[in-house]
Amino acid sequence: MPSVFAALDQTFRRLGGVPTYVLTDNEKTVTVEHIAGIAVRNPQLVAFAEHYSLVVHTCVPADPASKGGTESSVKPSSADIVPKDTNLREAYTSFAELEAACGAFCAKVNTRAHRVTKRPPDQMLAEERARLHPVTAAPHTVAFGTTRMVPGNTPTVTFESGQYSVPHTLLGATMWVRAQGVSDGEQVVIVHVGEAGPVEVARHRRATPGSPQLIAEHFPAQPSGPLDRRPRAKNTAESEFLDLGEGARLWLVEAAAAGTTKMRVKMAEALSLARLFDPVEVDWALGHAAVHGRFAEADLSSILDHHARAPKAGEHRASEDSSLTQGTSAWARLGQHDGHDAHGVEGVTR
Repeated sequence: MPSVFAALDQTFRRLGGVPTYVLTDNEKTVTVEHIAGIAVRNPQLVAFAEHYSLVVHTCVPADPASKGGTESSVKPSSADIVPKDTNLREAYTSFAELEAACGAFCAKVNTRAHRVTKRPPDQMLAEERARLHPVTAAPHTVAFGTTRMVPGNTPTVTFESGQYSVPHTLLGATMWVRAQGVSDGEQVVIVHVGEAGPVEVARHRRATPGSPQLIAEHFPAQPSGPLDRRPRAKNTAESEFLDLGEGARLWLVEAAAAGTTKMRVKMAEALSLARLFDPVEVDWALGHAAVHGRFAEADLSSILDHHARAPKAGEHRASEDSSLTQGTSAWARLGQHDGHDAHGVEGVTR
């Protein structure tokens, strides 16, 4: 039923209007039963027809003449689109590929002159559109299938014993799911109806129990694996500590893995040091402590003190046993002869 309703909705939108009535066969999605030759309509179809302000008529059973127009309209499409030996078309790999072929076929035949009217169908449709009813902005929801709720922690929906992924931005949202196609080409189409209207968010092959159909792009990015957990602040103190930088985050992960005690006290101490000193230096010290596994009570302040006393780049400091003052060895040569010049005259020292 969702496939039939979706096809009708797309037909109305392609035409740019809704006719007064539509004529269809007597499938169960339209006619529940016949009583005294009168077709009893499916209640869901009645709601669909009211949504588009039209009437649904069905053909007379076992009377091809009453649906000749419908049957004739199928002939050119089946002759040109369905793979046959006469048209040399290759088999379609998916239902989406078949849909693309149908769109290309319509664009081809509707823009060339008809052999009877001598006019392209697109031009004639422009005149007939004035006699059609406007199409509702929002399609009837039954056209999208059955409703499914996306859980708040996993971007998947369950449909007919199979699981299918949807974009993780739609966690907690309501989806409309329907099956489309048959056999190996069957697909499951998932639609989300939001403020901007209905949007197809996913299309999968049919899943089987225990073998879900998942698309990697539908899931949020993971750092490196499911066991690599990133710190997430749950209160103000944790948020302030993590805001120090990557060093603080690394310290938290490594300290927790090492079973460090009184971690919250040490985190508060780091925040106190960040208020007294440069927070960048404190974050560096935390990262240094994490790398070297120094999680004792006074380790952080010790690293900061040592880093503050360490010589900066380009700076030279002498030890107690040496001096940076200039030596007197250069004065030892004062008064000595440098040798003779080119004329044999003894050189004078300077």
